[in-house]
Amino acid sequence: MPEILEVESYRSLADRVVGASITKGWADAYAAKKLGSTSTWPRAVKGLTITGTSRRGKLMLLTTSGPTLGVRFGMTGVLLIDDTAGIEGLFYGPHEYKEEWIRAGLALDDGRRLLLHDPRRLARVEIEPDLDDLGPDALRLTRREFDAMITIERGDGPALKARLLDQSRVAGIGNLLADEMMFRAALDPRTPVGRLNAADRDKLFAALKLTLRTLQRRGGSHTGDHMVARFPGGLCPRDGGTMLSATIGGRTTYWCSVHQH
Repeated sequence: MPEILEVESYRSLADRVVGASITKGWADAYAAKKLGSTSTWPRAVKGLTITGTSRRGKLMLLTTSGPTLGVRFGMTGVLLIDDTAGIEGLFYGPHEYKEEWIRAGLALDDGRRLLLHDPRRLARVEIEPDLDDLGPDALRLTRREFDAMITIERGDGPALKARLLDQSRVAGIGNLLADEMMFRAALDPRTPVGRLNAADRDKLFAALKLTLRTLQRRGGSHTGDHMVARFPGGLCPRDGGTMLSATIGGRTTYWCSVHQH
């Protein structure tokens, strides 16, 4: 599914339409689910000029001459400008694009179309989206923000994997990125956050930063080192240990039985 790196690619693609005016908008019942009516989106966007782009975690934002427009991409959402995609394909998503999977869009005064493509029908468009439920953006996370995210005031707290996936604590980290970060930091994803020592925290922060830089350069969240062994019976590419699997934080998680502890 789109994680922060994919949505950053979508945001970068959307930069191409900054300065264009919207002549028409449309959204089907799935994409408009947060709006209450499919007519809300076309009424709100017609005549607006796109003035900029931004992002918080997995939420892409278009600033305009009026309200801010938001796009959440769900599990298989991809942003297109006509037939140009923000990424080549999602690991768990579509590798082809069909008109029937276009859920929402904007027609622009220069003839182009900005499109939301989503086979699974979980992507959403929003008007003036609420950012209060999102933590700091993972790509810009400071050490102070990281320490606040990982601090537990009482007890052991949740599993490390669950905390990394908690968008209210840090926005943008999804399943694949979280597993890669813990793989690089040599940490067991089941470890309660409250049991991390100072050295563990240092390793995790360094791994978080390195994972985002490296995988952004490689082309997406699916390009991590652990991915070659992300299947039942897989062997760790680092040390040959058996890869273990469990559901943690509601997501299927893989980790090495040898070096992650």
